[in-house]
Formats: sequence, C-alpha cells, structure tokens
Amino acid sequence: MLDYPALAALAAIIHEGSFERAAAALGITPSAVSQRVRGLEERLGAILVVRGQPCTPTDLGRALVAHMDKVRLLEADLAPLLLPEGQGAASPPTLRLAVNADSLATWFPAAAGLFAQDNAALLDLTLDDEAHTGERLRAGDVLAAVTADPEPVQGCKTLPLGRLRYIACASPAFMARHFAHGVDATSLAQAPLMRFDRRDHLQARWARDAYGMDLTAPPHWVPSTQGFLDFTLAGLAWGMHPLMLAAPLIAAGRLVELPPHRPVHVQLYWTVTRLQAAPLRALTAAVRKAGEGLEG
Repeated sequence: MLDYPALAALAAIIHEGSFERAAAALGITPSAVSQRVRGLEERLGAILVVRGQPCTPTDLGRALVAHMDKVRLLEADLAPLLLPEGQGAASPPTLRLAVNADSLATWFPAAAGLFAQDNAALLDLTLDDEAHTGERLRAGDVLAAVTADPEPVQGCKTLPLGRLRYIACASPAFMARHFAHGVDATSLAQAPLMRFDRRDHLQARWARDAYGMDLTAPPHWVPSTQGFLDFTLAGLAWGMHPLMLAAPLIAAGRLVELPPHRPVHVQLYWTVTRLQAAPLRALTAAVRKAGEGLEG
C-alpha cells in the first residue's frame, strides 16, 4: 500500500518546485515534507526527487506524482458523497494540461470559458510546441494535451480537433524595404524572419512549399505569440501567424500576406487520459466544442 501523505508531499515538491513552497502549500513544515519523502524513498529503495532549483522528479517520482494527481481527481468526484451535509466544499481539483502558445492565443480560451461555466476545477497550463506537447503527456506531467502528434499514447484517447491555419505576413514598411522587387527565393534568402524557438520550423516549411527553397535567412528569436505579432507590425521581420490573429490586421492594411498567399495548416488533436473523472469529461466536451472554430 502506498503512503498517500508521502505521495502528497512528493507531488507538492514537484508542482511547487521546492520543499519550502511544498510545505507552505500543505500547511506543514519543510522538515516534515523532507521526512515524508525520505521515508517513501527508503521504503521503495529508490530516489524520487532530485534536489535543485527547481526540484525535479526521477522517472519513478514522475510516475508516482502522475498517480497522485489522478487519485485526487477521482476523489473530487466522490467528495459530494463523502462530505457530511452542510460541511464546506472540498478544494477543487487541478487539471494539468499542455497547450501550444498559438492555441492559447486564439481558440483555447473559449474552451476554458465553456468549461468554467459549470466546473470549479482549476487549470494548470504548461506551454510547449504543438509537436512536443504529447511528450508531456507521455512523461506523466499532464493529464491532457493539445498536440499536433496523432501517435497513440498509452492509457489515453486521441480526438481530432481541426486545423490551425498560418499565413506568412510582414508589415507594409518591411515589404517596401526587403521585397521592393517582389518576393522570391533570392529576396527570402536575405530578408530577416522570426522564429518562435529552435523547434519552430513553420517559416521553413512555408518557404519549401511556396518556393521550393531551404530557408537560410537570419532569424530573430521571439518566444511569444503576441510578441511575434507586435514585432511583425513594427517591421522587424516577417513570420508565420495564425489566420485568426492576422486576418483583421490584413483587412486594416497593417499587415501584408506574402505571395503566393499559400497557407500552412497544422492539424491539432486533443489527447487525454482515459481516467473516468467528471472534470476531464467536461473539459474534453468544452475543447471539442471550441475546436469547431478550427478549419476542418
């Protein structure tokens, strides 16, 4: 039988990042947190947490934290039956999710709003590239993910959502400076571009699809969806933007879509643990409803 107070201490350390913050969250002393985790490690004969800033779990520690998160979620379903009538409501569970930045800036807030209408559960969002959010789920860091990876995840179900459409954009001033004689492979090889991070290859994908070229132009690194848009408007570089965000700015003449007006589509999926917990079912329904706004 697992020691659940010790598991709660371990989960608090990983989620909060330190023994001190875990103690504050649990309402006990850091010494008590340390003793609980040390006792669990001794019983299991394995290290569960690597001390650092922040503390990180070992593989076994991560699996135990994921188990504890699921237990808490299931207990939340039982709380109305277990609490005596008139006693205060139990603390709402937290759903840990992985979402890509562009979804968070476009359609996912509508899903969260729909979910919050009838649910008190809290959301803890981890941002990652859509090609890598599924890895968070496989590692046990989250219970669900918006992902571009359709590969099955053990113990989870994957539901198709829709496609997020991206278009290549620049400001009129940038177009005049760098594409005065037109957009082609030569001008694209010299014009500065923006990339979200080292895993962002949308610009390169667009250049291959549109012009059959390998993109070698110097990049600016801007790890923010809103920053991407703001810097494009300021004339820093060109980049790929979700059509949902760029369309009104193009209509207003503040952005220009680069020829040949060829979009890049990213198919998104909702991969969620099969755990039969009411908050997860409600969140899945909300995500699928909000996802209807994506292209089919």
